[in-house]
Amino acid sequence: MTEETSQRFSDGLAVRRAVLGDDYVDKALANSDAFWQPLQEMVTEFCWGSVWTRDGLDKRTRSLLNVAMLSALNRPHEIELHLRGALNNGCTAEDIREVVLQVAAYCGVPAAIDTMRAAKKVFAEADGDA
Repeated sequence: MTEETSQRFSDGLAVRRAVLGDDYVDKALANSDAFWQPLQEMVTEFCWGSVWTRDGLDKRTRSLLNVAMLSALNRPHEIELHLRGALNNGCTAEDIREVVLQVAAYCGVPAAIDTMRAAKKVFAEADGDA
């Protein structure tokens, strides 16, 4: 790893922890084996260290975009993860609901329903009702 990629990894790891939480990141890294580790490093360095650290959008906006894109792609595990991240980045349930309504209009109602179900679960967990 070069000094530049090492710095991007460090920066990415800090952002990843801030958005997703230490527990999630610690588990993801601890569960990495030799097969999985290169992907963990790439995600941390590229997604979190090169993209999430850019100045062009704030983390709240990036979170809302991720919720929309992951809904469109039908990635339920990642949707839940990034819904939690959205809450950590200051998004409200109302913000997320509006994104889900936009998803319904442009990606289809089934995608929106799946995301709404995931959101209700994440909100209940965040409120301690789960």
